[in-house]
Amino acid sequence: MIRTLKLAPLVLLIACLPARASDLVIHAGTLFDGVSEAPRTNMSIVVHDDQIVAVQDGFVSVPGARVIDLSKRTVLPGFIDAHVHIGARLPSRANATEEWLTHSDLDRAFEAVGFAREMLQQGFTSARDVGGGDDTVAVKHAIDRGIVSGPRLWVSLEPLGPTAGHGDPHNGVDAALSHAGWDNGKVDSAIEARFRVREHKRRGADLIKIMPSGGIASTGDDPRQQLMTDDEIRATVETAHALGMKVAAHTYPSGAIDSAVRAGVDSIEHGSFASADTLALMKSHGTFLVPTLAVFEVYYQAAHDHPELLAPGTAAKELANDVLPKKNLPLAIKSGVRIAYGTDLGEGDHSLEFRLLTENGLSVSRAIMSATHEAAVLLGAEDRIGSVKAGHYADLVALEGNPLQDTTQFGRVHFVMKNGVIVRHEGKATDAAR
Repeated sequence: MIRTLKLAPLVLLIACLPARASDLVIHAGTLFDGVSEAPRTNMSIVVHDDQIVAVQDGFVSVPGARVIDLSKRTVLPGFIDAHVHIGARLPSRANATEEWLTHSDLDRAFEAVGFAREMLQQGFTSARDVGGGDDTVAVKHAIDRGIVSGPRLWVSLEPLGPTAGHGDPHNGVDAALSHAGWDNGKVDSAIEARFRVREHKRRGADLIKIMPSGGIASTGDDPRQQLMTDDEIRATVETAHALGMKVAAHTYPSGAIDSAVRAGVDSIEHGSFASADTLALMKSHGTFLVPTLAVFEVYYQAAHDHPELLAPGTAAKELANDVLPKKNLPLAIKSGVRIAYGTDLGEGDHSLEFRLLTENGLSVSRAIMSATHEAAVLLGAEDRIGSVKAGHYADLVALEGNPLQDTTQFGRVHFVMKNGVIVRHEGKATDAAR
């Protein structure tokens, strides 16, 4: 039954304003609000312009407001992917070395526009890009200005790490080759670390990403070794925090994770080889884990089916290491460490992480929280996104069915709203998304 709302003061205020196309009431059959893990049923979400102004029990109406009937759908806050590379292609669709040497930042920016649009259509209304160049800042600004469609972005620019470490663009190519931007992330001393953080801030970075350990999808470095010194890590974190920037640390082995956590990083990206003691240390410091199971899934498949497309020498590393994150996730869950959702993808299915998290021990309700409230806390934006509550941006997603009963529902996005604008309805992109 639909009834006219008579009580909530905020909604009465809306009723007194001139009616606009942006005055909406969404009737949600099932609502995961990002505040509690438990769903609520038969709820109304009142939206004015780009904000939620009230969340009410029952299906209500507001004079002059348009009703969006999602009474047979499951409504959630807009999803947040806390680890993306907005312009990155899937490893099975491109030769990594050819892409690196033949594509410019402009090429990557244009590709990112398409990937960003698809990400938003999948229900991801916010994302944190942790490793790109000036192209990521340009795409962020274009989205903010409404020039292109995509999630709200936080960007880190180039990851900071040592010469020959994970993220050094010179790895695996002719030593005589160079590019003006290839050393933008090079950090070989504490002094250089401080400079790079300040320079990234000046160029438009919202956060800093560091590479304390080696990686897997890179040539010549060891994912089980710490490659940044403790002084370099500490200088980076101190400088970033002084500038109001958070720090994400790509690292796999326990020793490097311990160093990063003690230095005060805000999140550990991957953390695949973490021991129980390391996870306990993370929990005691309030450090988030972003497991990124999706990237290991797609790279393992690429290494198995198309090793020739990967960077030189990396297919063997992928096959040897990419199954471990899934095996180790239950240890992280048991530790109680805070988990934020991240895929490490640009192109591709960003809902894949939901399936992998839940298949490997995380409850569906906690997986939802990881992609909403918990990710918002990690971004430092929990006062604006990640929950369906008054005062937050009107970022909403509706699934066809209930994900508690069927986790494939995360890939069946019926409705997407960002900033009060409907960009997907009845399973199709709207004119606002084009």
